[in-house]
Amino acid sequence: MKNKLSLIIKIALCMAVLFMSVSCAVTSQSDPSSDINAQNTSVENTETKDKSGKKVYFAGPLFSHAEREYNLKMAELLESYGYEVFLPQRDGIMELDMEGKDSEEIAAMIFEEDVREILNADIVFMILDGRVPDEGTCVELGIGFANNKRCYGFKTDMRSAGQGLDLNPMISQCFIRIFKNTDGDKLIEELKQYLAENEL
Repeated sequence: MKNKLSLIIKIALCMAVLFMSVSCAVTSQSDPSSDINAQNTSVENTETKDKSGKKVYFAGPLFSHAEREYNLKMAELLESYGYEVFLPQRDGIMELDMEGKDSEEIAAMIFEEDVREILNADIVFMILDGRVPDEGTCVELGIGFANNKRCYGFKTDMRSAGQGLDLNPMISQCFIRIFKNTDGDKLIEELKQYLAENEL
């Protein structure tokens, strides 16, 4: 029974990753007359959600030193404004827990923990940088949105930051707000100002 459940979970995860990978692969449409380096294009959906609860699931790629450092910096910024952040690279399954496990068991452990933490959160905060958003992060966003979590995005990557449709609507429409600016320092200041005046 346990093996069947594990197989069902793996198949569902594969299908979700495949679907989100296809959804993420959208070619950016840029306005050649725009000044991309000065661009500040924060997007906010009109839908409002209950702002109670400050538990954040931090969704972002964590496969390089630079990604992990950036994730940690952003998570600590949110924590400095009173949010309780689950950062998978810091708070997730430790190496010690993986000892003696094969790759399939480790994958199942990571998947089950991350889904549990998303469901326990009030907010999903997603890093959208990359040529397209990270596939696993897209799945985490989908799980959060489907379970009525408040979703926010953060984007500095200039590769798809034109004035046109730079995110697939199946991704962009999940968010209450997307903080966007190719100047990362300015965008962090914008986020700080927003957090000082608003609840996520």
